[in-house]
Amino acid sequence: MTNTHILVNEFTYLRPTSLAEAGALLAEYGPEAQLLAGGTNLLVWMKMERRMPRYIVDIGRLPHLAQVSAADGLTLGPLVTIRALRDAPAVRARYTALADAGAAFGSVQVQMMGTLGGNICNGSPASDTVPALLAFDAQVTLTAPSGTRTLPLAEILAGPGQVALRTGEILTAVHLPPLPSRTGSAFLKISRVAADLAKASVAAVLVGDGEVIADCRLAYGSVGPTALRARRAEQVLIGRRFDPQLALEAGRIAAEEVAPIDDLRSTARYRRQVVRALTYDALLAAHERLSAPATARPSHQVEAVRPRLAPPAHLRRVEPHEEREITLTVNGVRRSLRVRPNALLLNVLRERLGLTGAKYGCGIGECGACTVILNGRPVLACLVLAVAADGAEILTVEGLESPDGTLHPLQTAFIEHNAFQCGYCTPGMLMMTHSLLAEIPHPTEEEVRDYLKGNRCRCTGYTAIVRAVLAAAGQSEE
Repeated sequence: MTNTHILVNEFTYLRPTSLAEAGALLAEYGPEAQLLAGGTNLLVWMKMERRMPRYIVDIGRLPHLAQVSAADGLTLGPLVTIRALRDAPAVRARYTALADAGAAFGSVQVQMMGTLGGNICNGSPASDTVPALLAFDAQVTLTAPSGTRTLPLAEILAGPGQVALRTGEILTAVHLPPLPSRTGSAFLKISRVAADLAKASVAAVLVGDGEVIADCRLAYGSVGPTALRARRAEQVLIGRRFDPQLALEAGRIAAEEVAPIDDLRSTARYRRQVVRALTYDALLAAHERLSAPATARPSHQVEAVRPRLAPPAHLRRVEPHEEREITLTVNGVRRSLRVRPNALLLNVLRERLGLTGAKYGCGIGECGACTVILNGRPVLACLVLAVAADGAEILTVEGLESPDGTLHPLQTAFIEHNAFQCGYCTPGMLMMTHSLLAEIPHPTEEEVRDYLKGNRCRCTGYTAIVRAVLAAAGQSEE
């Protein structure tokens, strides 16, 4: 039976210092090598023993791959995190459906860790970003030792879990063309719970020319072997004045174009019905933004691009059974210890450093019990390789209280408002709340609930938790 608390797979850890070196490693080791960027997909697959690579090529610190450029449209590096994508001013101002997709993407922890390149290259039909990118006619640049090529994103979508990259190729840029001045877009999805994969999703883009819809693009996720365009449905609106009845007709036709299946999350019949409703709602939202494009919700924070330091020589290649020294600053204390390539940060914190506040939960990034703050961002410690965290600053729940034992105001608020019961999930809740209040000092209830959507509590109920967070923010008199 799979134990998701550990990585049973033994592998060689490789951390190249350049894009050329990374491509050369992929070319050398071929299908036995896997790229590691955010890790929120790859490490889950490895824990579930669905992928057992012999080589992990960590590109998470390569320079120049986490940039956002608004020159000549929009160019995105593959290491741009989903959260940074959601908050980028250029994305929110013009490519609104892509910002919507980032906001709808899993939990906040996964948004902070997951990358755009990873979300594209895992080939999931349920990807949130891919439908939005397709609707904006995105192109991708692929770089290999043999050269570089640029092609439409749709051409690399090969099937469930498959992308058509050649040996040694790395996705190095995503380019969205400039938009006409009157463009409105929206992304919507429906899922079982807030932080989950889509049962069905749609991205809608409308271009206006006076009273007429000059262009329409509709792209869908989770309703086919890959994300796909509904081109017959698009033609319903092109060249005509927008009307809700036309949106209904487009939804009806789109439901005929998609190719959903029955699976654990939904049935094909349900998905077809949902496509009709989502298409209608997305088109109405896109048209509203076409008429009043400055309606995107405000951004509280744009993720800063942190310096990407070259790895120490002894960490550029670590063989499966080798132990190498890493250095972590944990709760303000510098710690050095030796780890193997498949050691997880969560296990190192708990078993090597005795910091048991971060809890074992699902092990695959769904419960939030293992949340810690790494370099200023909340991450899931169960999905971070300890060797990849070398040099990081980490804050755990033990670091919230003062040296004299005085509790942090957050901890006090949780106690006063009975925001815990068994307490197992509480450390993760506290770390997420600590991050929330650093980002948004005076959040609304909606913002609290959204930020904590990736933290599961089975026994307390979220009302008391939300009340405690608002009290800690000074917004409640109770």
